[in-house]
Amino acid sequence: MLRVLCLLRPWRPLRARGCASDGAAGGSEIQVRALAGPDQGITEILMNRPRARNALGNVFVSELLETLAQLREDRQVRVLLFRSGVKGVFCAGADLKEREQMSEAEVGVFVQRLRGLMNDIASSAIMGLIETTRGLLPGAGGTQRLPRCLGVALAKELIFTGRRLSGTEANALGLVNHAVAQNEEGDAAYHRARALAQEILPQAPIAVRLGKVAIDRGMEVDIASGMAIEGMCYAQNIPTRDRLEGMAAFREKRPPTFVGE
Repeated sequence: MLRVLCLLRPWRPLRARGCASDGAAGGSEIQVRALAGPDQGITEILMNRPRARNALGNVFVSELLETLAQLREDRQVRVLLFRSGVKGVFCAGADLKEREQMSEAEVGVFVQRLRGLMNDIASSAIMGLIETTRGLLPGAGGTQRLPRCLGVALAKELIFTGRRLSGTEANALGLVNHAVAQNEEGDAAYHRARALAQEILPQAPIAVRLGKVAIDRGMEVDIASGMAIEGMCYAQNIPTRDRLEGMAAFREKRPPTFVGE
């Protein structure tokens, strides 16, 4: 398979303050790398907590929230990829060993922060499913996101049983968009995700962002209100340079060059 040459910049950590955890051998648990060359505009977040299989602990969540807050203000970032630095693992879910050491008040604060993180990254509910096998209720949004993805009956079945799904099963249910056969390096899913990022990259960034807002906000309300949200997003896109560039490129039969303005 032919792969496009991509220049890589070094990983850089963004440290969170005032937290403690077992960490990634004393290093940052969340690292960031911006791709260069033809993939400029794609930024990768590396989850790197090998001793805990990337479980969501205090430091991990704090560093990830801080990283997302910084990247949100970076206009050079068009597509964001999450990848694991731990072979064979993406994220093990909540760090239950760490949670055992928390008071009830600390658990409440942590779960609230975790719920905010899940909202930030628009995560699926699957990370909360296995908690029912340990006597816990999904607390990071799983009871709300999963019914919206799969319907009430199937969501109840999966949450009540705590059933673990393979990638193929999750794909068949529509819980994930793609399932790929693993390769020898163990990064087949990353390459599929990066190929998707490369499809998104040349699109008009403001239109992509507003489309995301319209979909996410529209799913929380009735269809009439959703249409109103779409109308507001559409109106915000009308005066952009990118919309005019898209129309000009169509008229002149050439590829558009979007600048995010």
